[in-house]
Amino acid sequence: MLLYAPAIFFLLLAAVGVLRDRRRFSNALYLGLAVTFLAFALLVTLGQVDSVLAEIVLIAVVLAPALATLVLAALLIANGFKMLRKEGRRLANLLSLLCGLGILVVVALLLAATQADSPVLVVIARTVFLLSCYLSFLFLCFIGYAYLYGRLTPRQDVDYVVVLGSGLLGGTRVPPLLASRLDRGRALYERQAATGRPPLLIVSGGQGPDEQLPEAHAMAAHLIDRGFPGERIIREDRSRTTEENLRFSRDLMTAADPHYRCIVVTNNFHAFRTALLARQESLNGQVAGSPTAAYFWPSATIREFVAVLAAHKWINLTVCGLLTLVSVTA
Repeated sequence: MLLYAPAIFFLLLAAVGVLRDRRRFSNALYLGLAVTFLAFALLVTLGQVDSVLAEIVLIAVVLAPALATLVLAALLIANGFKMLRKEGRRLANLLSLLCGLGILVVVALLLAATQADSPVLVVIARTVFLLSCYLSFLFLCFIGYAYLYGRLTPRQDVDYVVVLGSGLLGGTRVPPLLASRLDRGRALYERQAATGRPPLLIVSGGQGPDEQLPEAHAMAAHLIDRGFPGERIIREDRSRTTEENLRFSRDLMTAADPHYRCIVVTNNFHAFRTALLARQESLNGQVAGSPTAAYFWPSATIREFVAVLAAHKWINLTVCGLLTLVSVTA
């Protein structure tokens, strides 16, 4: 039982964290550590079993990550080329391709270090491996908890539904990505309206340099053209970033009712990071995600993860520095 104590400890921390505020990245870390220690305990337990089946399972567990890594690299590279065909040559669309190639480079470096008689190459490979393990652990925590966060049922007794903008097509039209958010926001509105207490719907988005009108106005027109009651729409038309979407919408809601409750709508790949930002902006509400095209999800998720890393850059740089120091001095 003592072998499973760390897993139970971190699982309890994750549960308490979710009950206190599910919009914390620490919850993802606690859950990731719980799963890691549980897997370690299960492997140790399995290693103590004297049977052929246990040996086969242990071998499979050792080989599976290596095979999964190569499969993942191939899928990311294939997705990267698809993103380039469908979305154009922009850095954001290259992320899955670059990550897939990066995985292959790390694998090649590790293989080269095992074959070459070079202490310097061994140190470099060991350092890259440690840093890759750290970033991979964080990424798995991120996507695992983001998935769980997206499965949590949004509350139905809110005062506002806030739909975040995402840019206009041709400077005037709502693109499919944004239409998906508006459809989800409308569905949440109608679900609560059916109970006799319809919320207000805030469309949030300012005017970008390549747009002919604020996103909020285009979003409102999109909804009204499809039969949504215009008197239930509030336009927040100053924001340029997600942080400003949340901050300016919060100010509108607080001015009308300091005790408001809301739900924020964005795309599913963006939901968890938006939740982290919503907590940072002291916004009283959770975040719901809308569907996104499958091919778009990998690059978008990687971009969200990089943004979360950047938001905690000092602690991540410190950990990476310590791992590098350990590798060099080992």
